[in-house]
Amino acid sequence: MARRKKILIVEDNNDCRDLFVQLVNRLGYDAIEAVSGMEAIGLASKLHPDLILMDLNLPEMGGVEATARLKANPSTKGIPLIISTAFHEGVYKNRALTAGAEEILEKPFSLTMLRELLGRYLTTDSEKENCCN
Repeated sequence: MARRKKILIVEDNNDCRDLFVQLVNRLGYDAIEAVSGMEAIGLASKLHPDLILMDLNLPEMGGVEATARLKANPSTKGIPLIISTAFHEGVYKNRALTAGAEEILEKPFSLTMLRELLGRYLTTDSEKENCCN
């Protein structure tokens, strides 16, 4: 049996983080939690999650700077990183994408949107073949 994929959820708001954890678990992934950019860098370097979901507005170090540091580190640069944010202004999104984020997930979002987004980055070729045969 294949191991469950790990998603690092970086969110300082307890309610939002708890919701992300519930949704990620419901979709069949294991959640790792961090509340700051600094904590995210440490956990990503140590645990090598399969994907990182990171808020933009974080204590100690914001999501853009944490993204840039993770993408500059050879041991974490290959981890897909998705920014989750309630900011709808382009300047924040552009900074995150320039720092190395693959995509932006705008809050609020639906379970279907989250499932599709995670599937784009976490479904292997063999899983795609098995699901469709």
